[in-house]
Amino acid sequence: MRHGAGGSSTRVLVSGFEPFGGAAHNPSQDVARALDGTCLADGSVLHGVVLPVRFADASTALAAAIERTRPCLVLALGLATARSEVAIERVALNLCDAAIADNAGLQPRDMPVIEGGPAALFATLPVRAMLEALQAVGLPGTLSLSAGSYVCNEVFYRLLYAQGAEGIPAGFMHLPPIERMALNDQLRAVRMALDAALAEMSDDNNVTPGVLDIGRS
Repeated sequence: MRHGAGGSSTRVLVSGFEPFGGAAHNPSQDVARALDGTCLADGSVLHGVVLPVRFADASTALAAAIERTRPCLVLALGLATARSEVAIERVALNLCDAAIADNAGLQPRDMPVIEGGPAALFATLPVRAMLEALQAVGLPGTLSLSAGSYVCNEVFYRLLYAQGAEGIPAGFMHLPPIERMALNDQLRAVRMALDAALAEMSDDNNVTPGVLDIGRS
């Protein structure tokens, strides 16, 4: 049986980011917006939200979206400009070390995401099953061991740190630029990864959707 029992009452939250670093577009934003209000294969309703690329506000915005939608699963998306395939992240680091300033001009260097937190946290989605679903239909994808140390990683780490108490499965996927992978293929990849994640989760791992306090500590 699928996680959350499927059906229209099951909600899945997908977040993307606004453009940053002088770029005009961010495919993670486009994907989150395009998926908002659509349904997965089992009838689960997707909710999309676009986060600011600001260390001070991104996780707070995601926490508000989680409180509003109360999802059974959260998948955050971001842009990796150097990639040419979808990267399913396995690890979030307790490190903020920004090579460029965020959209508010903040550029933390060698700072923890959460003081005293674990050095690293692992995604709680079935990342291998998600990857295999993409590979089965020829979509380019890989498992990645680092989400970097920019706002993407900060959001990923805070999400995993908070969901430890609530048990809501959560993960992160980096998308390539549209020039390297068409937006329709990126949309298809995210939907297939989510379908695979929900199919992999049994009722033994099911939890009641809850509220995550992932705002800045």
